[in-house]
Amino acid sequence: MSVWGLYRSALAGQWRGGLVLLACSVLESAPAFLSGRLVELAVDEGFAAGRPGTGLRWLAIFGLVAVIGAWGSRLVWHQLGKVVEPLRDALVTAVVRGVLHDPSPPRNQPDASGVARITQHVEVVRDATAGLLVQARGMIVTTFAALAGLFTVAGSLALIVAIPVVVAIGVFACLLPSLARRQRALALADERTAEVAGASLSGMRDVVACGAEPLAALQLYDAIDTQAKAAVRVARSGAARSVVIATGAFVPLLLALLVAPGMVRDGVLTAGAALGALVYLATTMQPALRGLAATASTVVLRLIVALRRLAETAEAEPEADGTAEPDGTAIYVRDLAFSWGAAAEPVVRGLDLHLRPGERLAVVGPSGIGKSTLAGLLTGMLEPQAGRVLLGGVPVREIPAALRHRMIALIPQEAYVFAGSVRDNTGLFAQAAMDAELWAAVTAVGAEPLVTRLGGLDGEIGHGTLSAGEAQLIALARVYASDAGIVVLDEATSHLDPPAEARAERAFAERGGILIVIAHRLTSALRADRVLVMDGKETALGTHLELMDRSPRYAQLMHAWAPRLPQPSAQFFQRAPE
Repeated sequence: MSVWGLYRSALAGQWRGGLVLLACSVLESAPAFLSGRLVELAVDEGFAAGRPGTGLRWLAIFGLVAVIGAWGSRLVWHQLGKVVEPLRDALVTAVVRGVLHDPSPPRNQPDASGVARITQHVEVVRDATAGLLVQARGMIVTTFAALAGLFTVAGSLALIVAIPVVVAIGVFACLLPSLARRQRALALADERTAEVAGASLSGMRDVVACGAEPLAALQLYDAIDTQAKAAVRVARSGAARSVVIATGAFVPLLLALLVAPGMVRDGVLTAGAALGALVYLATTMQPALRGLAATASTVVLRLIVALRRLAETAEAEPEADGTAEPDGTAIYVRDLAFSWGAAAEPVVRGLDLHLRPGERLAVVGPSGIGKSTLAGLLTGMLEPQAGRVLLGGVPVREIPAALRHRMIALIPQEAYVFAGSVRDNTGLFAQAAMDAELWAAVTAVGAEPLVTRLGGLDGEIGHGTLSAGEAQLIALARVYASDAGIVVLDEATSHLDPPAEARAERAFAERGGILIVIAHRLTSALRADRVLVMDGKETALGTHLELMDRSPRYAQLMHAWAPRLPQPSAQFFQRAPE
């Protein structure tokens, strides 16, 4: 479903609230429709006829009608949240889904542009919708009620003053396309500023270390300057719009003041009717037109631009789910290749690999060489550009997503922990697990002291409760408790100390299944059955001892880490059972 379709369906789903708003609009329109008529009656039947008591009674009724209109406006605000908040939740869901399905997401940094879409564009849609439901709806109702009242009180005068109103609305409509273009340019500039600022702030240590502060500041200055120029262009268009609408609202009142005395003198209008017409124009029509134009040129334009921008980034074509049934959990990789872009060097090239159940593989190599990309290919998150990744004899991306997610578990370096109890977090992938099973998982990965300190499985985890290493322990326990037969640890123990890392890897090795460790420390390679060395154009696969003999890159890495590595014992080099 498109964002436009989602927007319409979300509003349509709140039809009960819409009916209440319609009823409130009838109450709210009463003063606009009756104001001029009541003033006419107060003058013609009361004060002009020498009956001030009658005139005061009509004015008292006018005051009562105004109170009824205010009560209707108050009811509108009570219903607003019931209509707008479900819409906001639906749009946030669509944006998050679009970010998760982004074919080229930001690498190794937060998606600042995606955050801007949630914190800015979605909030613009929310606020604009609320503005339309309150302001634009009320102004439209007021304008039509005032026009209807004006024609009933002074029809001949209404025809004269309608001409400048129609002209002003026509000119204003011609200005709307340019306003929309400039508003869109401002929205894109806002996103760009957020993206540049987010990248600079998240990588501040690297920027300072490389002495790149002037370059980072220049990029940010350019983004802010573009944003400021876009805002100025929007303001200029807004000023032109205001002139047009002010003219359209002032000229009818001026014409009425010029024409009405002659009509009264000729007997076409009564004095009360002329005064009632001026009441409609000055106190109801003029403010309503100005407010409606302001709303249309700001709220409506911002709403349209924000929805279009969300549609460009949040609409993801639904992927056809696979239907293949794997036979086992063995992984076969044949001539695998992948690159980030048509002109980029492949990060994976011509890779062949066979992993059997019970085998442990460590993947090592320099930072940024493509280890995490390989994890994405093996788990089906990325589609190979050449070659095949088979799971149980079938292409991994042709396996139904629900089944694939049960079979494979990937823990990234930045562990995801959610607000809630420890039980909620550790049992996320094992909904039917008993407390004893969850506690066994906690104990196996070495998280027992942490969970005990938190208050057991009933302990609450909130924002900022856990350190990065503690969050990794909870994530490890969560996957350990699941049914996944293939576990990929993508530097998932990087914030643990070496003994804790060794315990966690040993727990997963003893758990069974296939274990793939994107190594943060080279000690992981010593504990693995085989090691895959990624080195740009070439890869090497073998045991630790084999690679020390035939892979210069692996030997170089090991020698660089030699002072920090423990002396390997024979158990490190035992292969998994065939």
